[in-house]
Amino acid sequence: MDRLLVAGVDSSTQSCKVVVRDARSGELVRSGRAPHPDGTEVDPAAWDAALRVALADAGGLADVSAISVGGQQHGMVLLDDAGEVVRPALLWNDTRSARAADELVSELGAEHWAQATGSVPVASFTVTKLRWVAEHDADSAHVAASVCLPHDWLTARLRGTTDGVTTDRGDASGTGYWSPSTAEYRADLLALAFGREIGVPRVAAPYEVVGEVAASWGAARGAVLAPGTGDNMAAALGLAARPGDVVVSVGTSGTAFAVSEHATDDASGAVAGFADATGRFLPLVCTLNAAQVLDVMRRMTGTTTEAFDALALGAAPGSGGITLLPYLAGERTPNRPDATGTLAGLTLSNGTPGNLARAAVEGMLCGLADAVDALVALGVPISRVILIGGAARSQAVASIAPQILGRPVHVADAGEYVADGAARQAARTLLGEDAWESAAWPEAAGRWVEAPATPEVRTAYASLRDS
Repeated sequence: MDRLLVAGVDSSTQSCKVVVRDARSGELVRSGRAPHPDGTEVDPAAWDAALRVALADAGGLADVSAISVGGQQHGMVLLDDAGEVVRPALLWNDTRSARAADELVSELGAEHWAQATGSVPVASFTVTKLRWVAEHDADSAHVAASVCLPHDWLTARLRGTTDGVTTDRGDASGTGYWSPSTAEYRADLLALAFGREIGVPRVAAPYEVVGEVAASWGAARGAVLAPGTGDNMAAALGLAARPGDVVVSVGTSGTAFAVSEHATDDASGAVAGFADATGRFLPLVCTLNAAQVLDVMRRMTGTTTEAFDALALGAAPGSGGITLLPYLAGERTPNRPDATGTLAGLTLSNGTPGNLARAAVEGMLCGLADAVDALVALGVPISRVILIGGAARSQAVASIAPQILGRPVHVADAGEYVADGAARQAARTLLGEDAWESAAWPEAAGRWVEAPATPEVRTAYASLRDS
């Protein structure tokens, strides 16, 4: 049987990664990557350029039969009548729209937003960025004819035209103007934010073919485009996550998300009631401070990654009484965009590098444990915790995680799960439902880590968080 190849793209905040896999077995054939520019406001042309470099690094598309793009959620791409980009895209981590988020919530009430869209707007959501542009960039707002998301724009670029831009239900659910429960846009909320009507992409069905790859990308003739999705939704696909799983991701940001059969809404704003890429739902909690907390503490202690892990693991649970509230970049959950980090409990006797290192790991994980608790409070069933992300490779993080989360943790092997999920979607789209049933894509490999829970650490953290 001839081999069928598919490509999956992870267009993240920091870089573009591509994997090419066998459509039937999931075997990794080759991969590539390219960096993205720093900043919270980026010209989308940089994503196009990085995708081309990453695809070339992965051996190109000449023998690839389908491709899908997983992209960073929430980013706002404004297009004019001709489909040209109006202004640099505002990314999820651009917090200038925090005031706009507060205004939108106060105008309708948190409960109204939660019931309408499954989520309460925060600075990361697209709807708040539209309000910010309307108030602070009138020239761009005047010429904008439509708005789309990073993965929508890249999918359109692969198709060779911005006519008929498409999105998917997973990424659409993070905009703040699409309802997971009704699967419809809320034009009233869009107009409330932007001050007038503006065009939005069509929401494609899961595994729908949304076009063919343009010849200018060097693709095989007839290579198809899958719908693509948001990065968290793609990661769930890459992990083959199922109902009952909660995925804790420790990357640039921290997330805890669960595959659920039912839509959720949380008026507190802690849980975003997203949809997933399959027809289910993906309630999610996001924190702004994750791996970068460890980076800062490594810099403060002057250690390498390995030495930092050894310091943290050599200290006792509770870090000698030191607690770190890790809001180094402000925070999204809880919604404190202007907050800073707080190191509490420091004394003459406990101020050691080991205690500081462990306090950083415990503080970061306590924020994610709060996220898991928020999912449980909404009735989301959790039977398995899966730990992923760059910081999951840290021995200290993997060892301390079950102590803070209070559950055994499956530490997934390092992998490009967003790109893998996009590739899995491309394969399912290419093969069709019947042929996909006989495909043999493996689940994510990893190891189980168990350790006694340390509730006293959570208690100290909660006291500082609420003070």
